[in-house]
Amino acid sequence: MLRDLPVPTARAPREPNAMSTETATPTPTQEPKAAPEAITDPSMAGALVLTETAADKVREIRETETIEPHFALRVQVMGGGCSGFQYDLYFDEHAEGDYVFESHGLTLVSDQMSFMYLMGTSIDYVEGLQGAGFKFINPNTTGSCGCGSSFSV
Repeated sequence: MLRDLPVPTARAPREPNAMSTETATPTPTQEPKAAPEAITDPSMAGALVLTETAADKVREIRETETIEPHFALRVQVMGGGCSGFQYDLYFDEHAEGDYVFESHGLTLVSDQMSFMYLMGTSIDYVEGLQGAGFKFINPNTTGSCGCGSSFSV
């Protein structure tokens, strides 16, 4: 089913808790934090991919929204919708333990919990009479709602 997903945008970096006494800038005695460890298992190459059309649309959105190049496209599954789960796409930095994939020159990231539901998924971008949007071809789903914005496993 075709469904309109919100256009992916970069989310603001997480701000430190207002009650926290930690500072975001390292002092001369503190070492800057290392980049989070990513999971890049070569045996899972192709486990989450974009079609060429979807990759072109993501590049267009990145350029239009002036998203910084180090942000990856996060593909996430969240609880919600009338069938139990829904997809979310947005630009984000990868976090510790994320799975990292390359597809048509773009970096995709997914947290471990979401990836359990996304393994083998292809993301396309389609335009038609019912509108335009990203379409998820997910072999793990057992059903979806009538509006196409949520799924069940």
